[in-house]
Amino acid sequence: MNYLLQTKPFIVPVPDGKIIEEHFGCASLDGGDFSFAHMTAPSGWSEPHQVPDFDELTFIISGKKMFDVAGEIIVLEAGQSILIKKGVRIKYSNPFEDKCEYVSVCMPAFTPDRVHREDL
Repeated sequence: MNYLLQTKPFIVPVPDGKIIEEHFGCASLDGGDFSFAHMTAPSGWSEPHQVPDFDELTFIISGKKMFDVAGEIIVLEAGQSILIKKGVRIKYSNPFEDKCEYVSVCMPAFTPDRVHREDL
């Protein structure tokens, strides 16, 4: 087959209120060279700092998302995108009033053992 149609993405269970729908990647396909996910981060959401072993592309669909990239604060809005290279210390958050909807592509695919989140 020359294509793979995804009609039921894997919903990644997370305790922080963020919704992660992985369409392609290790959770949804049990492998792969990349992962592609649609996410919604509620107002007030944040994650601990991390130093991932993958490059991550993020495209903002709606709302805003804050990136602390090695100490530099960057805010992305709808229609903007960013590439965070592997090995960079990063913290993702949404301190804004509205939820943030975005898509993310990780290369190689996201896995919990590749993200290297710091303890809170």
